[in-house]
Amino acid sequence: MTVTYHDSNARMSQITVHNGTVYLAGQVPTDPTADMRGQTEQVLARVDALLDKAGTSKEHLITAQIWVTSMAEFDQMNAAWDSWVVPGRPPVRAAVEAKLAKPEWKVEIMVTAALPEA
Repeated sequence: MTVTYHDSNARMSQITVHNGTVYLAGQVPTDPTADMRGQTEQVLARVDALLDKAGTSKEHLITAQIWVTSMAEFDQMNAAWDSWVVPGRPPVRAAVEAKLAKPEWKVEIMVTAALPEA
């Protein structure tokens, strides 16, 4: 059994790959001064970059877990998500309200994707 680890530090990896499946760590915004939609767009751009680095893309998403700090802003997150997700290929998804590690973060997203068949 082979597991590969990418962009790792002592605590965690940003990407792990096992048996044709890519797992990303939870991604957070780079500019926490943005509103919910802006932060979500930042996170989704990071997801795109990491999936690309792992050899896959959002076209091969399997699951997504989303944490938002306020359901009052849920529609803003969904607007960014709906613009980003591949039509006809949405992953299974869960979204919950939660307190995140830094108070300025409004959203965190973690996804799992398949590697495309060679």
